[in-house]
Amino acid sequence: MSPNSPTKRNIVEALWILSGVFAAAIGLQSFLLPNNFIDGGATGISLLIAETTTLDISYLILVINMPFVIVGYLQMSRRFVFKTITAVVALSLVLALVQFPIITEDLLLASVFGGFFLGAGIGLSVRGGCVIDGTEILALFFSRRFKISMGDVIVVINVIIFGASAWLLGTEAAMYSMLAYFVASKTMDFVIQGIEEYLGITIISRNSVRIKEAIVSEMNTGVTLLNGKGGYGKTGEDTKNLTILYTVVTRLEYLKISRIIDDLDDQAFVVIQGVRDVRGGILKRRHTPQ
Repeated sequence: MSPNSPTKRNIVEALWILSGVFAAAIGLQSFLLPNNFIDGGATGISLLIAETTTLDISYLILVINMPFVIVGYLQMSRRFVFKTITAVVALSLVLALVQFPIITEDLLLASVFGGFFLGAGIGLSVRGGCVIDGTEILALFFSRRFKISMGDVIVVINVIIFGASAWLLGTEAAMYSMLAYFVASKTMDFVIQGIEEYLGITIISRNSVRIKEAIVSEMNTGVTLLNGKGGYGKTGEDTKNLTILYTVVTRLEYLKISRIIDDLDDQAFVVIQGVRDVRGGILKRRHTPQ
C-alpha cells in the first residue's frame, strides 16, 4: 500500500477521529461531569443542560451539534460534514455505552485534566478532518455573513455560555469551567500544530548573499530570494536593488539563525512572524527519517 494512497490516508484519519472521541469521552465522564464543570462551545451547552436537567449528555451532544452540522453542510465539503456527523454520533454512542471511572474529585485537578482530555479529543478529531464541537462551524457562518472574525464570534458565544454557567451553577463552578476551557483550547492547539512551532523570517540586508549562503550551509534549510528596493531616504526610495531573504525555521532554531544574521550584518532589518504550518521544502525533508 502506497504511503500516500487514499486507503491508508482514510485509515489514519479514522484512527485520529476514534482516538479523539475516546479522549473527549474520558474528559467528560471522568472529570467534568462528576464535578459539575462545563466547557465552551456546543460541548459546553450540552454540559450546561445536562447539569441543570435530567437529560443524558450522550443525547445532548448529538442534538446540540446537529444544527451546527446542518450549517456546516452549507459552508463545508460533503466529506467534512459526513466525517463530522460520524464523529459526533460515535462520541454520543461512547458516552452512552462506555462508563469511564471518576478519576478525581479534586476541583483543580478535575478542571485541568478534564480540559486536557477534552482539548486533546477535539484536536485529534481535527487532525482526522472533522470536528466534534460545532462552534467553529457556526463562527465561520457568521463571519462570512456579517464580515466579523471567527474569534469574535467564538468569544461572544462563550461569554454567554459561561455567564449562564455562573448564574445556574455558581461563580466558583463557572471559574473552574473557564480554566477547563483555557486548558482545552491550549491542548487543542498543541495537538493540531504539533510540538514544533514555526517562524517565518524575512531578512533585508546589504549582505544578503553571504547570509543566504550561511543559512543554507550551517542550517541545511532553504531560503527564498525576493527582489526589492528600499523605501527610505530623501526621495522616499533607495534606488539600489535589494535581495530580500525569506526562510522558515522552528523556534528552537531561531537563536542559531539570529546569530548568523548578527555576525554578518548587525544592522539587518529582520521581521519574525509565527507560522501555523508548513508543507514540503527542505524544512520538512530534513526531518524525514533516512
